[in-house]
Amino acid sequence: MMFCPKCGALLVPKRNKKQTTCSCGYVHKEPVNISLSEDVKSEKEIEVLNEEDKLKTLPLTDVDCPECKHTKARFWTAQTRSADEAETRFFRCEKCHHVWRDAA
Repeated sequence: MMFCPKCGALLVPKRNKKQTTCSCGYVHKEPVNISLSEDVKSEKEIEVLNEEDKLKTLPLTDVDCPECKHTKARFWTAQTRSADEAETRFFRCEKCHHVWRDAA
């Protein structure tokens, strides 16, 4: 790796790959032999969650369900109105799975 003597940033290769440049405008004029490589360690399999598993990742809070009066619900927020208004908070009861919006 080479660094800019003016600002200390990393020098990157130009399109012709014979010179390196810096974002501050410095150009290293001497020809440089540059090789780029990438080493992939391992590929991880992505586990796809079903809808129930996704809901289990949501935060749990103490709130009374309007349907069954259970005191625990998962919640999430969504921007349902214009950007200058507050987000809408949704709840899903842990017991009966009823979904409702925050009244505030």
